[in-house]
Amino acid sequence: MDNIVFNDNKLYILDQTRLPNEEIYIEIKSLEDAFDAIKQLKVRGAPAIGIFAGYSLALFHGSNLLKAKAFLDGARPTAVNLTYATSRILNAFNGGKDLIEEAVAIHKEDIDTCKKISEYGLSLLKDGDGILTHCNAGALAASKYGTGLGPILLGTERGYKFRVYCDETRPLLQGARLTSYELEKSGADVTLICDNMASLVMKKGLINAVLVGCDRVAANGDTANKIGTSGVAVLAKYYGIPFYVLGPLSTVDFDTPTGDGIIIEERDADEIKNMYFEKPTALAETKCFNPAFDVTDNSLITAIITDRGIAYPPYEKSLKELLK
Repeated sequence: MDNIVFNDNKLYILDQTRLPNEEIYIEIKSLEDAFDAIKQLKVRGAPAIGIFAGYSLALFHGSNLLKAKAFLDGARPTAVNLTYATSRILNAFNGGKDLIEEAVAIHKEDIDTCKKISEYGLSLLKDGDGILTHCNAGALAASKYGTGLGPILLGTERGYKFRVYCDETRPLLQGARLTSYELEKSGADVTLICDNMASLVMKKGLINAVLVGCDRVAANGDTANKIGTSGVAVLAKYYGIPFYVLGPLSTVDFDTPTGDGIIIEERDADEIKNMYFEKPTALAETKCFNPAFDVTDNSLITAIITDRGIAYPPYEKSLKELLK
C-alpha cells in the first residue's frame, strides 16, 4: 500500500484521517499544505513523515531553504526522522546535488530499511505466536512493511499464522482505524481490543510478544512511543513477555542522552472529547491533558530492532555498536 506517491513531479498522500472508511489521495501543492498534512496527521509515523518532508522541502522550499526547513521541522517536534530528512535535503542543496533525487533516495532507502527491520524482527518470532500491537507502525507509518508491524506483515506474506491483538490506541484510534485495517488487508488474524484490555489478554496467556514502533530513541535506549506504550511495557514486564521496539537506526538521537531530553508534543483537547464522535464525550469546560507520546524506560525494553541489527541492554553500548 502506497501512503506517499511522487509522480510527474507531483506529490500525493493517502489521507490517513479518512481511513478506514475512505481511501482518498490528496495532492500537496505547497509547504503550508505539507505542514498541515503532518500536523493534522494526514501523514503520520516517524519514517513516513521523514519521507514526506524530504519530498515537500525539495519541491516547495521557495527562495529560502533554511527558513522553509525550520518551518517544516516545527510540525512534529518529537519525530527525529523529520529533521533527519530535511537536514539531508539541506545538505544536498549545500552540496549542489539535485534535491528531488535526494528525496527519492530517502524514500528508496526507507523501503530497504523497513525490509531489514522486518527480517530481524521476524527472526525473534515463531509461527502461531500471539502478538500485541499498540498504535500503528506498518506500511502506512513508513513504507512497504513498516517497522513495528513489519515482522507480522512479512511473516503473514510467508505463511506464518500469527494471532494479533491490536490495541485501539486512544484518542486518535490509530490502532483501530489503521493497524487493524492494514492487518485485515494483509490476511492476518487480527482481533481489535480496547487499550485497557491489554492486561487481560496477557494474563490469559494469549500474548507471546509485544511489537511497537517508535518516534525517537535516546542514546540510552529510552524510547518515545505513542501515548500508552509505557503502560503496555510495564504490563509486559510483569507478565514476563518480550517487549520489542522497532525502528530505523536513524530514529536514535545520539545527541539526546536520556528520555528526559525528548520533547513530548501536546495536542488539542478536541481530539479527546470530539474527534471520531458524533457528540462530545465530556462537557465543553472540562479540561483535558493530551500528550501524543510518552517515554518508555529502557529497563522495560527487551530489545530494540533496527535495520542494522538487534540491540540488547545495555543500550548505551549496543546502539553505538550498530553504527560501525
